Parts: sequence; C-alpha cells; structure tokens
Amino acid sequence: MPSPGFAELIGLETPTCQPEAARGNLTISEMHLNPNGVVHGGALFSLVDNAMGGAVMQHLEEGQVCATIQITMNFLKPVRDGTVECIATVMNRGKKIVNVRGELYVRDTLVGTADGNFAVMQPAVSALNQA
Repeated sequence: MPSPGFAELIGLETPTCQPEAARGNLTISEMHLNPNGVVHGGALFSLVDNAMGGAVMQHLEEGQVCATIQITMNFLKPVRDGTVECIATVMNRGKKIVNVRGELYVRDTLVGTADGNFAVMQPAVSALNQA
C-alpha cells in the first residue's frame, strides 16, 4: 500500500513496523533512474528516511512525533531494477534523540547503508487547534 504525499508520488510503500525493525520497499521503475541508467540516490535516500521514520515511531510515547535531523548514506552498489528493501533498526532511544541504522537490499545483496538521527518532540499546538 502506498504512503500518502511525497512517498506515494515516488512509489514508496508504507513501512511495515515491528518493535525490532521497520521494513520499507521501493519497486524500481524507469522514473527512478538517473541519466546513467541507475536508481537516483534521492529515491534510495527517500526509502531509507521513510523506513527509519517508521522504526522510530514504534518507540515514541503517545503524543510524541519525530523529525529527521540527519542521515548519512552510503551507496555500495548500483541499483538498476528489482525491488529495494530497507530494514531500519533503532540502535538507541534517548529522551530527545533516536539513532537508527538502515540497510538497503536488492534480493540478498546489500546495496546501501545509512545511519540517522531523529528528534523526538511534542507537536506544537497552534492557535487554530485551540479554538
């Protein structure tokens, strides 16, 4: 099932989330390729960010939200076709920062890794919501 908004635009599936990890998929099509015929790094980065966010959300308390602070991405092998799966695992959950590790696979081949930090916060209540 596609995620809403930007994720749906590029074909990301809603991550499946368990307490130990979140998994997200991107089935590669021609729209994901760069002029060199390989998947654009931004598409893979979006997959990682989406799956990592899903992993973090499993560790939030009621009423908390998260936002990406930083992700470092390592592209290990070119991807030309198939389905890319991201497995995102929370490595450390602090009070305000969550550290996450992501691994990208095509079939059983590791094609990329990422490490990210997500901020944990209470959503701001706007004046419109208080009325």
